[in-house]
Amino acid sequence: MQILSPEEFLKSGKSLPIIDVRSPGEFAEGHIPGAINIPIFNNEERAIVGTIYKSKGRLPAIEKGLEMVGPKMAGFARQASSLAKSNQLLVHCWRGGMRSESMAWLFERMDLKCFILEGGYKSYRNFLLEITGNIPHLIVIEGYTGSGKTEILQTLAKMGEQVIDLEKHANHRGSVFGGIQQEPQPTTQQFQNELLDIILNFDLSKRVWIEGESQTVGRVFLPDPLWKRMNEALNLEIFVPRKTRIKRLVEEYGKLPEELMENAIISIAKRLGDLRMKAILSLYREKKLHIVADKLLEYYDQTYQYSRDKYKKKVTEIIFSGDNSDENAQIIIEKASQIFG
Repeated sequence: MQILSPEEFLKSGKSLPIIDVRSPGEFAEGHIPGAINIPIFNNEERAIVGTIYKSKGRLPAIEKGLEMVGPKMAGFARQASSLAKSNQLLVHCWRGGMRSESMAWLFERMDLKCFILEGGYKSYRNFLLEITGNIPHLIVIEGYTGSGKTEILQTLAKMGEQVIDLEKHANHRGSVFGGIQQEPQPTTQQFQNELLDIILNFDLSKRVWIEGESQTVGRVFLPDPLWKRMNEALNLEIFVPRKTRIKRLVEEYGKLPEELMENAIISIAKRLGDLRMKAILSLYREKKLHIVADKLLEYYDQTYQYSRDKYKKKVTEIIFSGDNSDENAQIIIEKASQIFG
């Protein structure tokens, strides 16, 4: 068996299957995109072995583990043989220790060549923090709620630009209303793992675009280094007329289920104040959606201004006269080219 660094391991993973031998619970919390789970222990078995290790020591834990794994070895070998490409596999566990080495030993008895991730999934996560915090030519598109940042990002992607769409991968549009009628959110680990997968496919000598967000998108968190890098990077802050923002919000949220929208309004009572929340809720029930959007923007604009003033270091303003995402994306590209050259 051969030991690979995280970078080497992930490059090999583009052509070879990655076998994650951690428990199903560990795998569900977060895994390398595309990895296949062949757990040496199920969740209950892992808990039992861990308890024995803590109370009785390493050797009794190993003995118990062997007792559990023995009957499953033939099945593991068959799975590995069916998944291997050119008789090769990539294998990892949590720390790159006994679980991955034991499974690799078994697989190699079947004439499969195995490559092990040095330091396991833990080292992969450290690699993730390093990469996501070091995107040299990162450009953040900032703007008040309803400014059309997402549409501009989508247009930039169609134009061949390198784009990280945080809301798309988080399955959330970022506000208290952002999870309505969206797919379930991934775990924070898996969200971050998917971001790394995207970034590793970029040419980091060229610019990368990302939408300005808080450190949380719904219930998932951005990696700390990426959040810090976003605050230090060039922030292009776009401005569109308020009436345009209100129109976009009504079009985007006005057709969503009424009960879910009402629950979302009620959920921010502590932030709006009880009286203001009830007034907005009443307006919503009266179908005065443009007024509702205008009232909610009063709150969201204050929140945005606070975050911008507190965290952002390099902000360049761009005022749009219209709301054409194609034209606005071109304006943004021209501004970025003037700054970066």
